[in-house]
Amino acid sequence: MHQLLLNREIYTQFVQESLPEAKRFLWIVTADIKDLHIDVNNRFQPLLEVLSSLVESGVAVRLIHAKEPGPRFREEFDRFDALINNDLFERILCPRVHTKAIVIDGRLAFVGSANLTGAGMGAKNADRRNFEAGFVFDDQAHLAQLMTWIDELYLGNHCINCQRRAYCPDPIDELNR
Repeated sequence: MHQLLLNREIYTQFVQESLPEAKRFLWIVTADIKDLHIDVNNRFQPLLEVLSSLVESGVAVRLIHAKEPGPRFREEFDRFDALINNDLFERILCPRVHTKAIVIDGRLAFVGSANLTGAGMGAKNADRRNFEAGFVFDDQAHLAQLMTWIDELYLGNHCINCQRRAYCPDPIDELNR
């Protein structure tokens, strides 16, 4: 499967449908991250609540982002103990990240222009959301390539030759020692 999603379809056909269904792991890479709510079983939940529930059910969640999250996201974060005190939740910051990708269980991925925000993912009102595009795919070769790249990023393999280190608040290669 290789499917183009535009605007609100990113939210309705991938974020809302597939993201809460992760069983083993969920990897999210985004430049910007803000408060985002997801309709799960007719109840709008903060993304952080969804991630916390996944972690509590044994799903490993990896979040890689480029800058500090928005203020509401930061305020809400501390309400979810599973995101603070559980080894299944991993979060790193890399200012060079501009990729927007989500991988679910190594079986499905989204890659596109949308940041992990309500406007980016299409969760906002039609007159307030961004114009975004991306692809959902389940091709195993492409998934393996994307996952290897995300893993190398997470492990700090790119830190050694990074010429932006002076601007990095938490060099990844130092966190993983």
